[in-house]
Amino acid sequence: MKKNTGAQLALYPAPVTVVGAMVDGKPNWTLVAHAGVMAHSHLMLSMVKAHYTNKGIRENKVVSVNIVDASWLKDADRMGCVSGNKEDKSEAFAYTVGEKGAPMIDAAKVSIECEVEDIYDLAGFDNFICKIVGTYVDEEILTEKGKVDYRKFKPALFQFPTYEYLETGDILGGCMKMN
Repeated sequence: MKKNTGAQLALYPAPVTVVGAMVDGKPNWTLVAHAGVMAHSHLMLSMVKAHYTNKGIRENKVVSVNIVDASWLKDADRMGCVSGNKEDKSEAFAYTVGEKGAPMIDAAKVSIECEVEDIYDLAGFDNFICKIVGTYVDEEILTEKGKVDYRKFKPALFQFPTYEYLETGDILGGCMKMN
């Protein structure tokens, strides 16, 4: 029998991302677990309004979403512990500026550059509606068809109820091929 545990968010685990934006001419980074797909061309970042990075996203309307794996998880985690309001995080990562101006972390095997199309305000959160303008992927994790091979990449996942990180695992079956 199922028990009603109340109105709690249970769509976890979720990919661990570090979001990057230029703030006052310098890159700033913050750890974000509330990133999601809106369509094949759009994603949403739900970020606490107090994040310093939000200022740069609002001003410049461009942002990067850098997907974390185990190789740089410790550095990514630190971006959630330190506020850009109190400490300059501009040199936390080696980075490359994307075609639209968003800073992208060189250590990330997958970085997505986005333009912000809209901002939906919700009780303490800025929800940035973002159009994907470029996805930058290390060639070593691409399939022959040019797609990300998640068996090689193994992005880190965040589990909210326990505040733990997980790693992607085994393939369970092919989508729409399990009949």
